[in-house]
This record gives sequence, C-alpha cells and structure tokens, in this order.
Amino acid sequence: MQILSALGVAVLGLTYSVAAHGYVKSVEVNGVSYLAWQVGQDDYVTPEPARYVRRVKDLGPVPDFTTKDITCNQGGNIPAKLIIPVVPGDKVKVKWDQWGSSHSGPVMNYLADCGGNCSTFKGDTGTPWVKFDQMAYDTTKSPPWGSDFLAKQGAAWTVTIPSLKPGEYILRHEILGLHVAGTRMGAQFYPACVQIKVGGSGTKSLPTGVGLPGAYNPDDTNGVLVQLWRVNQGQVIYTAPGGPVITI
Repeated sequence: MQILSALGVAVLGLTYSVAAHGYVKSVEVNGVSYLAWQVGQDDYVTPEPARYVRRVKDLGPVPDFTTKDITCNQGGNIPAKLIIPVVPGDKVKVKWDQWGSSHSGPVMNYLADCGGNCSTFKGDTGTPWVKFDQMAYDTTKSPPWGSDFLAKQGAAWTVTIPSLKPGEYILRHEILGLHVAGTRMGAQFYPACVQIKVGGSGTKSLPTGVGLPGAYNPDDTNGVLVQLWRVNQGQVIYTAPGGPVITI
C-alpha cells in the first residue's frame, strides 16, 4: 500500500515553485511515457516507486560540480529500478516539469555503457561519458541558447539513439544555466540520468569519453566561468564544457 503525505507534498510543492528551477519529469519513446523520479513526491511514498530515471533531490542545480554529485545529480546516484527499452534510431524525448528562459545556457547529452548492468553502474570514476548531442550558443537558431530552445519546445529535448551494440546504457541529459556563472562556482548544472536498454542489431561501442566529475573546471573561462551578457553581445565566443560532440 502506498502512503503519501498530502500536507508534506503540498508544502514541498510550494517551496519548489518558489525556486522555479526544474527537473526531468518523464521520458517518452515511441509514444510511451516513462516516469522519472517525481521530486517532492516519491520520497514520501511507501513502498518506493519504481522509476526509469535516477533519483533527484530537488529542483536546484548541483551545488558543487567538482564532486560526484555532478554525475547524476544530488540524490545518491542510486540506480533506478526500471529501464527503458530502445533500439538504434529511436527518438527519446526528455520532458522537464518546467524550464524558465532566464536560465540560458547549453543543453548537453552524454551516453555511458553500464558494462552489462546499470543496477551496479555509477559512472563516477574513469572516463565513460561520451557527449553525442549538444546545443550551446548557435546564432543560426531562434532562440540561440540550447536551454531557451528547450523551453520553446515545451521544456523538452529529443535525441536519437545511435547504432549502439545491444546492452544497458545511461543517457545523461543536462542543462547548464549561465545566468550567474560570472561568479566562480556560479554555473548551474542540472543533470539527469536515464537508464536505457538498447536492443536491435547495432554494432558500435562507445569510444573513450570524459570523466564526470572531472570534465567541468570551475576556472574554464570558455564554458563555465562565463558572463552570459558578454556572450549575448558577441564579445566572447562560447564553448560548452565536456569536450566536443563525438559522432557514434
């Protein structure tokens, strides 16, 4: 039997609405919706709900992106109980509960091979994270920032599964808000780790990627320690952290 504290959820919901950041609420593949960890609700449900995205503590960014919290957000990087079935070529739509256009910055998407079993994979050591999709600052798009483009699309982002060999993987979807990034450690990273199981007949393995933590340097003046207004006015060229996009 599930027991939910209505009063607790109401109070937390009010707190989160004031914060007005956001979290990944669900993932859609081939018209099927898969629930992520429901912030402000699932922590108060017994037994714990089975979800497809790893637990997130709240709507805020990772406070210290040099720690292991950056891997899959605050929440302990606890493997989700369920996994989303996909095949190469599938469109995976990641849907946020909300996203405000005042939090401009890039949208970055990584893949990591779980080594056979995502229930035992953390991804917080080594260099397993391969960036395969990104929109940073692109003046050919309207709006030019990835996160604003996401907001325009109803707080959602869609990626295509590459021709990967069958197995279990984590799709790590992330928004980086740069609105207060002019101050050291002010950059706001919002990662979410979606567990997927790739079927089909793909043959490609992931190449060596980057480490998370490790790839985001607080003193990176090209992508992290950045004054947003200077990019918007064309005074500096923006390069998103985490390395270039790798074609898989």
